[in-house]
Amino acid sequence: MSADLNSFKHVSYLWDSAEAASLEGDEVALLIYRSNLLGADLRLTNYGGGNTSCKVAETDPLTGQATPVMWVKGSGGDLGTLKKSGLAALYLDRLHKLENRYRGLEHEDEMVGLFNHCIFDLDSKAPSIDTPLHAFLPFKHIDHLHPDAAIAIAAAKDGERITKELFGGAIGWVPWQRPGFDLGLKLRACLEENPGIRGIMLGSHGLFTWGDTAYESYLNTLGVIETCAAYIEEHLGREKLVFGGQRLKSLPAAQRKKQAAELAPVLRGLCSSGQPMVGHFSDDAKVLEFINSNDLDRLAPMGTSCPDHFLRTKISPLVLDLAVDADLSQPALRDELLPAFEAYRQMYASYYENCRHDNSPAIRDANPVIILYPGVGMFSFAKDKQTARVAAEFYANAINVMRGAEAISTYTSLPRQEAFDIEYWLLEEAKLQRMPKPKPLTGRIALVTGSGGGIGRAIARKFAEEGACVVINDIDQGRIEETISQFSKTFGRDSVAGTLLNVTDHASIDEALEATSLAFGGVDIVVNNAGISISKSIEEHSIEEWDRLYDILVKGQFMVSKAAVRIMRKQQTGGDILNIVSKNAVVAGPNNAGYGSAKAAQAHLSRLLAAELGADGIRVNAVNPDAVIADSNIWAGGWAEGRARAYGITVEELPAYYAKRTLLNKTILPEDIANACFLFVCGLMNKSTGNALNVDGGVAMAFTR
Repeated sequence: MSADLNSFKHVSYLWDSAEAASLEGDEVALLIYRSNLLGADLRLTNYGGGNTSCKVAETDPLTGQATPVMWVKGSGGDLGTLKKSGLAALYLDRLHKLENRYRGLEHEDEMVGLFNHCIFDLDSKAPSIDTPLHAFLPFKHIDHLHPDAAIAIAAAKDGERITKELFGGAIGWVPWQRPGFDLGLKLRACLEENPGIRGIMLGSHGLFTWGDTAYESYLNTLGVIETCAAYIEEHLGREKLVFGGQRLKSLPAAQRKKQAAELAPVLRGLCSSGQPMVGHFSDDAKVLEFINSNDLDRLAPMGTSCPDHFLRTKISPLVLDLAVDADLSQPALRDELLPAFEAYRQMYASYYENCRHDNSPAIRDANPVIILYPGVGMFSFAKDKQTARVAAEFYANAINVMRGAEAISTYTSLPRQEAFDIEYWLLEEAKLQRMPKPKPLTGRIALVTGSGGGIGRAIARKFAEEGACVVINDIDQGRIEETISQFSKTFGRDSVAGTLLNVTDHASIDEALEATSLAFGGVDIVVNNAGISISKSIEEHSIEEWDRLYDILVKGQFMVSKAAVRIMRKQQTGGDILNIVSKNAVVAGPNNAGYGSAKAAQAHLSRLLAAELGADGIRVNAVNPDAVIADSNIWAGGWAEGRARAYGITVEELPAYYAKRTLLNKTILPEDIANACFLFVCGLMNKSTGNALNVDGGVAMAFTR
């Protein structure tokens, strides 16, 4: 198939001939390559959406004879990151024979279990519900995508007519139907009735395209989507204003961020009435165009059309009735917003009750996923950051669909019953039940001061391992970037954010907490870990050094806690403040007047805050480390030399000296402090506040008395 590659203006042509040539002869490798290219362009399909396939001859391990096998993206995979392990491989002839077992639409779900009897590769991913849609089309390579431009036509009131006229009959049309075995048969029938077509549009759903080779399928897919997108662009603004024109003007970007950061914790708290939620904020230009428009009140309640969209965004968003420049710092804001949330929950409960079947799964969380604030932006809330971000991406796709459909015709959404039957499909419920159990800190957001290295980094790492979103901060941008890079590779980019933070500066603290709210929606855990150490005799200890110790250790702990408490109170979901204090808070020693007394002040401040914040469900506890030498900045600036001099030993002898003086004769590592912090926040200690936990290997002088 020939194509003018210069004609692609609305899609990205990413095919690398040299790389593809290196895969020649391996159709499955080419399928994966093609899939990754298609998944790299969110205009073509959403994260986790769509599926691709190829049909090849494989050697049957039982007979030794060649047999046709279909390789297709398995259940729950993502095209952009697809690997061979994400594919299902099935005997094609067995899939075709399943037609003899099919008992009609009322028995769709039983067919999915039969797919397992068709598996060729025993290492296959579980076959998805879309498997028969590929099996009953005879083409060697097939792409099923959810491109915004194609769905805009598919979701238009007269989408079938537009499709026929736009492609001159070269693209078939199958009306909306829930994916399954019967839809696969309908695709085959459409092809039989329209021989020679190059693809099929699925009403309100998406697009099927194909080719004899991986490259031909890729080109055909891009070509069809390009045609759809160009048609929409031609009509945008030509006959009517986009979304009926703009009703209001957005705030400038910096003010939007300020408003979003101020509002996010309140929204997060309201959305977390069932389980802890993590937030995402977007003020993309196309989002603003939609939420600021005259047509927002008409289109938003209609909901989305493509099933991939509303599975992640819920049936419709919550639109806030807030002035763009409203004072969001006032304490009554939550009470002002609560009726809107209660109305949304009631709407969702009514939707469930009106559409449910006798065997429907129990109602799920009734809170909104997508929240629109005209003039400011879009919030999304979900069980973790990735799910919240992806939900926002899907709703942005839905906006693009509405924009295109309104430009060429009138947008239509799925009927509520059809939407419900997708959302509460027993097969979808089974998929949810198969998901791994959440980790202890899933849905929680942690800010650990001084987490660019040492103890702080170890604490942040432990929290991230246990499912938390962590905010890495330091006064050294290089340390922040290095740590974020490490964490992103290990835990994924959605688990970590970073910000500069000087705990002695009000503005820096406010900016860091604002960045935390923008990144994740609020904060649940604050660990006051940032610190310095100065070991000098009283004669050598300067007033400037004394002030610096108290500014960082005591005043810093106070100011960070104060800023965090403000956010926690807005959320009304409780929280944890952990203070990394020291054995020196209770044990007197030489050359330690400044550091030791500052640590004692930290310890008592912890107790004072615990007494004050208990009514808010905010727990305040302390961890007292001692002699944490590995990867710790505490040994910089002469501290090691000072302590060695105080004990009459060399710096090199310090690690052994500290270990030997403990009851357990153990060296204390940053990871040991991290484990103690996790113990306080993991859920097992929810009724504990005002306590201190020593992690020092056993120093009798530090025992509580």
